Amino acid sequence: MRAAIIVAGGSGERLGREVGKQLTRISGRPLLSYTLEAFDRCPAVDAIVVVVHPDRIEEYRREAVDPIGSPKVIAVVAGGDTRQQSVAAGLEAVPASAEVVAVHDGARPLVTPDVIARAIGTLEADETLAGVVVGRPSYDTLKIVDDDGIVAGTVDRDLFWTAQTPQVFRAGVLRSAYQRSATDGVLGTDDASLVERCDGTVRMLAGPRRNIKVTVLEDLAIAEALLGVRGEGECDG
Repeated sequence: MRAAIIVAGGSGERLGREVGKQLTRISGRPLLSYTLEAFDRCPAVDAIVVVVHPDRIEEYRREAVDPIGSPKVIAVVAGGDTRQQSVAAGLEAVPASAEVVAVHDGARPLVTPDVIARAIGTLEADETLAGVVVGRPSYDTLKIVDDDGIVAGTVDRDLFWTAQTPQVFRAGVLRSAYQRSATDGVLGTDDASLVERCDGTVRMLAGPRRNIKVTVLEDLAIAEALLGVRGEGECDG
């Protein structure tokens, strides 16, 4: 079994919308619905766990989950105070029979079934890998800046990628990494960082630049425009 955890538990305060970013409507539909639909349509995904704000479980079900009508959604669970706690809550609801777990930000509505399937396929094709992370090479010049805003140096951007989601892992490895991080009191910046500190090999997979995360108000207009023109399976350069 291949399972997906859709993390949608944040308050979305930076977006400045009372309903939060996951339920903010884009072209008449909640942002989260687009994300769920992509995973529902991906044949490589068998089960979906949605992690939402603990005080709004029924609202999220009614507004964003149930309208999709996906038989793959096996649970809608309460998230925690941090993203890491929310993913951990999602892992608890993932069936023990799952061999692969994909973790995705609910606020990335432009993900496509093709991107999800390619990430899962890349992991399954190489038994030496613990995980695969969708991302992009850095195109911008990167500066090291001190506390006063003074440039202390310029790094080789060819060595840097920006990590997106989905991030796909072997289920046992991800569970072990989360258990170890909880024991050690470690807070990772993403799921892959927890696997990396357990010496798991993680590969980056180039995904579309348009796979943006909606964080601030300006992102909504970008997402709405891109949703109107995208072609499923498209991977732009």
